[in-house]
Amino acid sequence: MDTSDLIRAGETLTSEFKSHLNDRDLTKTVACLANAEGGTLLLGVDDTGKVIGAQTRPGGHMDPARVAAYVQNSTDPPLGVEVRLETVDGQPVFRIDVPRALPGPVATKDGYYTKRVLDTLGQPQCMPMSPQEIVSMGMMTRGQDYAAAVAVGASLADLDPAEFDRYRRLSRFTGDSTASLQDEDILRALGLVPLGSPISLGAILLFGTSAAISRWVPNAEFIFQDLRIGGSATNERLVGPLLRVSETMQSLIDARNSLTELMAGMHRVEVSLIPNVTRREAVANAIVHRDYSALGPTRVQIDDAEFVVANPGGLPSGVTIHNILDESRPRSPILADAFKRAGLVERKGKGVNEMFEQQLRAGRDAPSYARSTTNSVLISVPLGTADLDLVRFLLTFENERQRPLGLDQLRVVHEIKAMGSAGAGELAESLSMLPATVRNTCTQLVEMGILETRGVGRSRRLHLTPRFYDLAQDRSAYVRVKGADPIQQERMIRDYVHAYGSITRSQAAALCQLAPTQARAVLKRMVERDELTLVGERRGAKYLRR
Repeated sequence: MDTSDLIRAGETLTSEFKSHLNDRDLTKTVACLANAEGGTLLLGVDDTGKVIGAQTRPGGHMDPARVAAYVQNSTDPPLGVEVRLETVDGQPVFRIDVPRALPGPVATKDGYYTKRVLDTLGQPQCMPMSPQEIVSMGMMTRGQDYAAAVAVGASLADLDPAEFDRYRRLSRFTGDSTASLQDEDILRALGLVPLGSPISLGAILLFGTSAAISRWVPNAEFIFQDLRIGGSATNERLVGPLLRVSETMQSLIDARNSLTELMAGMHRVEVSLIPNVTRREAVANAIVHRDYSALGPTRVQIDDAEFVVANPGGLPSGVTIHNILDESRPRSPILADAFKRAGLVERKGKGVNEMFEQQLRAGRDAPSYARSTTNSVLISVPLGTADLDLVRFLLTFENERQRPLGLDQLRVVHEIKAMGSAGAGELAESLSMLPATVRNTCTQLVEMGILETRGVGRSRRLHLTPRFYDLAQDRSAYVRVKGADPIQQERMIRDYVHAYGSITRSQAAALCQLAPTQARAVLKRMVERDELTLVGERRGAKYLRR
């Protein structure tokens, strides 16, 4: 990103502004960024984004190469950074681009480990790394499996024979070859017997007694909460071997799941509050992929609005909230393999994709990882009212074609259904998909007769066809969508802003009789054409006339 654009965007998890830093604090700040996601440090810009100009470095120089050399020589292991001296608003600014620490973590020469995090108010800051974080990040980035580490002093007596029987029962359903093995042979087959020691931490996690887990893996704690209004408040703490915890969690959720009956033609269909795949993958992935060196419990929570699973520790190296549908990298391959063999996670490593797909098929918004941080992973699964028109369409259309829609196709259809109409660029941005993928997916849906286009060039927009609303049994909705004139909507918004000085998204939605997501799209187009200026964030956001 251009330096001026970085300044306008303000400080974030990956960008830091400093008016001046001495050499020691410079190294600490660079290491802080490297131990999170990497990023950019600007020297000569204050915290508010005001460009005040970089001061000369100790020794009286302004040489970017010397700054880069100092950082590399003052970090352990040595960290290479790119440094440029740029002119912004007539003032000199040092731009230091910092890579992510791989392998990591990286410290200053005098032993400081810090990491960029978001505080409780969502503000970025550098915080000291705990010993657990340092160990966890070092193992993760160097490809070391926590489950393979030796449980010093443990023996076979610390393992529960009933848990081996549980594993055999589960793996027998999947037809896995380990289902017929004896206890010690199962440990060897799963890679749970490190050289020179009979027991690993993975063996304790999968087959240990509750006492053994509390001793060798004390962070392996799980909380289940039911916080729905009008229900019986539940707060259960689980400590035990992972296969047992997984089955217990599934039972607790299933006991609270509910069904909605839906007619699609002559067929009666039941739509679950929490689809089985969603429940299975969200819970099992949390158990398998959590950082067991990090303090804090794994939390599974149901309330009236969402189903939440939260884990201590960030996402595995190389995985972000934007590429999570494309990347599958287990934190512990050993634990992941055991859960696959037991049939508790999807064997192809695409469980997250299946979870997204089933949520969309249930007519609800896709799961979101947006509230995850560098210190925790949180997935939120919306439980609001299902879009039964969408469910009815999918059931009927796919039954006629004898072929299901793919995940990308489902995401595009769901987004356009929510927005009313959209351009390919808007879809790519809102869905975090590559523009080429969006264009290809939209072409497929047009050929299938699900989408149709209106306009040409940059004004080309897509919306659902009459066939969609016919199968959804809501024909009048097509007339409402087709009749929505973007030019007229924009004219109404311009008139409103001219008369009153500003407009909010909710005001625009009421004015044009649009859904909030549709109003947001119209306002965004007007901002991109420099017709309006956006000021403020979230509920305080307003759109002003240029």
